[in-house]
Amino acid sequence: MKVHVHVSLKPGVLDPQGRAIHHALEGLGFAGVNDVRAGRLIELDVADDTSDAALDDMCRKLLANMVIENYRIEKLENA
Repeated sequence: MKVHVHVSLKPGVLDPQGRAIHHALEGLGFAGVNDVRAGRLIELDVADDTSDAALDDMCRKLLANMVIENYRIEKLENA
C-alpha cells in the first residue's frame, strides 16, 4: 500500500525556505502570491496490513519533528 505523509511547519513557526521561495517568485514577476509555506512529502510503500497506529508511530518517532511540525497521513487506494 502506498502512503503519503505530508509534513508542514506548525502555524507561527518561521519558515525561511518559504520566505526564500516567496522572494524568488516576486523576483520572477509573479504577482498576487501573499505567502508561501514550504513542507515535504514522504512516500511510503508499506504492507497492506500496516495499522493506522503504526503509521502514526512512524510519523511521531521519525518522520516529523513534533515540536515544530504537523503531519497528515494519506493512504492511496489505487496506487
